[in-house]
Amino acid sequence: MTLSTSAHLLAQLDQYINGVWVQGEGGTITTQSASDSTRVLASGNAASADQIDQAFQAAEAARKSWAATPMAARGAILVKAAAYLQENSAGFGEQLSAEEGKTRAEGVGEVLRAAQILTYYAGEAERAAGTVYQSPRAGEQIMVTHKPLGVIGVITPFNFPIAIPAWKIAPALVFGNTVVFKPASLVPLLAVRLVEALAHAGLPAGVLNLVIGPGSLGDAIMEHEHLDGLSFTGSTGVGRRLCAAGASRGIPVQAEMGGKNASVVLADADLDLASEQVLFGAFRSTGQKCTATSRLILDESIADEFLAKLSGRLDSWVTGDPLDPSVHMGPLVDTKAAVSVRAGVDKAIAEGATVAYAGKAPNGGSFMAPTILELPAGQAGRANTAWREEFFAPVLSVVRVNGTEEAFEAAEDSEFGLSMALFTRDLSVALAAQQTLDVGILHVNSESAGADPHVPFGGAKASGYGPKEQGAAAREFYTHTTTVYLRG
Repeated sequence: MTLSTSAHLLAQLDQYINGVWVQGEGGTITTQSASDSTRVLASGNAASADQIDQAFQAAEAARKSWAATPMAARGAILVKAAAYLQENSAGFGEQLSAEEGKTRAEGVGEVLRAAQILTYYAGEAERAAGTVYQSPRAGEQIMVTHKPLGVIGVITPFNFPIAIPAWKIAPALVFGNTVVFKPASLVPLLAVRLVEALAHAGLPAGVLNLVIGPGSLGDAIMEHEHLDGLSFTGSTGVGRRLCAAGASRGIPVQAEMGGKNASVVLADADLDLASEQVLFGAFRSTGQKCTATSRLILDESIADEFLAKLSGRLDSWVTGDPLDPSVHMGPLVDTKAAVSVRAGVDKAIAEGATVAYAGKAPNGGSFMAPTILELPAGQAGRANTAWREEFFAPVLSVVRVNGTEEAFEAAEDSEFGLSMALFTRDLSVALAAQQTLDVGILHVNSESAGADPHVPFGGAKASGYGPKEQGAAAREFYTHTTTVYLRG
């Protein structure tokens, strides 16, 4: 199957099952431009329950031969797929921008990041494959080896429609698993592009299967008899339900869920640096990152100066058509999301928040201006909807504190623990944060968003379940170990 490289032309959305592009047998599905819901980018039919089963049967049939393929050969396919993405990054990035709403530059960057991830995991063929331990018995060695889980279900969100699938599928494949992949139904185009790249690279039939359709397909994936493991990124509610279902069946689940990430700016911080980095963390990608800054904790002594600097930066922040190179921030993913966020902001104001900054954006639709809400001090502010609920939008909620102890207490006052940014010149404070704050990712003097493929990614508390993603941590989920007592 091929799609037009232009994001402005209608394309056909098909399923990829057992190495063949086929029409879906379910209801009609379409994907629209994030900035103009009247512009259809692609359409087709969703996968049926029978096609979910076909995908699993194909993955199960391919499982043993793929696991027996040398890792170097599996990695070579990832390298070739990465080159395909690099060669087509401009067109694919434009499609991503039109479909999801992030700027064209961010879209192209995400396609290139997916290529980088594929290349990184291809390198597993040149890394340690296991561990040798000393035995207490003469003439014996003890080895710990890694084997693939089997058939992996992959369910991904809308906000990184090619990077997140890549960082799940690449390690799954290189470690010898086969995959049934369901992307978010709002953004199927880049999922198709990733599968297209791997098919172009020579991935054998059945090793990777793509099923596109509504969220209910996720339940069919979770319930299938051939599922050996599930990797999920999405909402906390759905993630917990899938984790419970996996536990009831004895199937490992890796889940990256919600976030309500804080940036803490202390009295000694470099305010120019901090205001720049908080801007990037809160408003790039329209705030639609699980690691985006959505809570801002300011020491009272610098709060007014900091907010003035941040507001000054936002005055030149342009919201509009994400394909326009002069634009800094595009729309939310769809109108439904924008309506929900506006309702959340109204609720927060009714609960006592005040609007500290309201930017400019095109009227209506899925556009939303960058917004800063200031909350009352103490527990009153931290009980506010804007402090507790993940808006997944360009909305930043601010509280003022007195000193480091209050700042850390406020940062910890959340059920989530994905990412945090701390701005300080004091090394001892930074070390204290690393030792005491319960988050999966800590940035010191840089924005809360961002992830590199060679280091673990994932959260604490309600933000994560199971082994971390990316880096060497990925092997913990996509393989199981066999301890071998070897004696001649």
